[in-house]
Amino acid sequence: MSTSFSIKSFEEYLGTVRNELPKSSIYFRGQSKSAGQGYLLKPSIGRYKKLETLTPYAREVKEREVLGVFSNHLLTYVHHLPRNDWESLAIAQHHGLPTRFMDWTTNPLVALYFAARETMTDDDDKPMDSAVYVLTSEPMRLSSHSRPKTEVIKPVPDSATTLVIPSSGYNAFGVVDAADDPDVTPITVAGSAAFTTLSESKEERTDEDLPIASPFEINENVIYDPPHVSPRIRAQDGVLLACHQPLQSLEESDYLEIIITHQAHDDIRRRLDQFGVFDKQLFPDLDGIAKWLKYRVFEIDGKI
Repeated sequence: MSTSFSIKSFEEYLGTVRNELPKSSIYFRGQSKSAGQGYLLKPSIGRYKKLETLTPYAREVKEREVLGVFSNHLLTYVHHLPRNDWESLAIAQHHGLPTRFMDWTTNPLVALYFAARETMTDDDDKPMDSAVYVLTSEPMRLSSHSRPKTEVIKPVPDSATTLVIPSSGYNAFGVVDAADDPDVTPITVAGSAAFTTLSESKEERTDEDLPIASPFEINENVIYDPPHVSPRIRAQDGVLLACHQPLQSLEESDYLEIIITHQAHDDIRRRLDQFGVFDKQLFPDLDGIAKWLKYRVFEIDGKI
């Protein structure tokens, strides 16, 4: 792991982000528990020990089967069906299904919110520090890989790509925002989605031009900008990291750690609320309003 910082105030965090981080670092992740406290940087599906007893092939089969069952139920709840496995898995992640995706954000204040919104306690009921992680590696972006080298791509209007689904209950750091990828649109073959370009050439495309058809077929970590599966996505300014080895935590060389001391949590919560980075802004639905009122009225006895 790269250099670790220990933050004792909101201002110190801003100064660290502004002055101490590598200029190329744009992805942040907030955790109420740090990696050193046992909450390793791995996708949610990697937290199930029993999956370690399966072969990689058997695990992939199970992932695909679970996603298939989930996708079969989507029609009841969404206005527009996802176009491929990437979108289906993003919706599943958003609604709490364990997946190989990890949630990151391009907004350091959003990451700070998830790190400091709730102060966790250890087995002795003592308050624990939290952490913000900065991705220092440079994973391949799916949008770049999916763009054929020789074809001109026409953008898809937002109205044709936006997914509208009911919001779910709270999960720790759900799917976050990024613009829908305008470079690809699906074709359906034998019940499964695949990518094709919007302006398809009459000439047969080579394997070199083909995008990654599924998050189950990657051989390295990939950054994926999910479509807008709920109003929370745009509010939270983030991306998904598709992990090609989902049972393993990220290498320590891939990230930098910023420890947020528990003594600073209360002031950070107040400052984030003042800056408009809090419950009702990041979760623009009834869950967010309820959580914000809970904070204002019952946690700090503040004004509403």
